[in-house]
Amino acid sequence: MPDTLFLTVLSIAVFTFVTAFIRGRIKDKCMKNLEHNTVTLEDRSGKTVWGMLRVANSGFELVYREKIKDADGHYESSYIVYKSEYPGIQALIRYHDDLTEREKKKREKDLQKTYHPNIFRRTRRKTVNIFKTVRDSLMDLMNIAVGQTRRTPLGSIAGQDKYINKLKDEYMATIGNAYEPLLERHIGKIVVLELNKGGSISEYPGILKDYTSAFIEMMDINYKTAQDASFRKADLVVPRDIGIIRHLAE
Repeated sequence: MPDTLFLTVLSIAVFTFVTAFIRGRIKDKCMKNLEHNTVTLEDRSGKTVWGMLRVANSGFELVYREKIKDADGHYESSYIVYKSEYPGIQALIRYHDDLTEREKKKREKDLQKTYHPNIFRRTRRKTVNIFKTVRDSLMDLMNIAVGQTRRTPLGSIAGQDKYINKLKDEYMATIGNAYEPLLERHIGKIVVLELNKGGSISEYPGILKDYTSAFIEMMDINYKTAQDASFRKADLVVPRDIGIIRHLAE
């Protein structure tokens, strides 16, 4: 077997293993920041569900404080949302008045660290962002492996292009905490979130806490759903396909 073919097969095998390992453990960072708190899920139809948030790599679960009797007569104690259902999310909302005293104290400490972070937190974040660029290097390596495969006997295997491209797509979805320079410079500052709610654009000033390739996380926002009588103070996680940071507000 030629050395080039062996190295190509080995690279793809290692790449597959690493992707599967990471995919099984990684959680969306914005969602994870709300984990173990009482959170309200608002979907794009206007439906709301609330409970204690538990996050997994494949979705999340809202655990009710008490069992609820369904209209059909059976009891339910949680609500599960799968990753494939994320496009239906309008927002994950952590209302401040829904939190326990312990949760409020923990959140207040988090807010103090988030708003205008000190030099140590900024340095740590910059260091993490450097490691994120490793993703691009790994993608380059994968592209080289793909090109090499096409010049070897492995390239004649039916469907190998489709398989390798699938690996690349899965890797991109797994390492999804994309570095965004325009957002990065405003972390910890008051910004204006522009949110599309059923075709209507609303603006919400608040503190930009974090972002991933899929979500934006905001703190200290006045927010209401269709079920709320008035605006309430909340922290928010919204999908990036309907929410963008439009303005710096300080």
